[in-house]
Amino acid sequence: MKLVPLDEKVVVKPAEADDRTAGGILLPDNAQQKPQQGRVLSVGDGQRLANGQRAQPQVSEGDRILFQRYAGTSVVVEGQELLILSERDILAVLT
Repeated sequence: MKLVPLDEKVVVKPAEADDRTAGGILLPDNAQQKPQQGRVLSVGDGQRLANGQRAQPQVSEGDRILFQRYAGTSVVVEGQELLILSERDILAVLT
């Protein structure tokens, strides 16, 4: 099954949360921070402008992105946890 976002929405596979500190201490699940990075899996058609046309999305499939920590909606599709974000919640593209 493929998840197809609408308008300016983006489907992202978040990066795995770090389970260890820099010093090597193992963190329990409730102490791990939500990841802020991920890979774009699919992109909507773009935001509809006042004149009826669509704005070109600024990200594309395969981009590594940095997004706001608590942005988007988590969904589980075929056992895989994904995020559906609005394009305005994306802070940067990592190159």
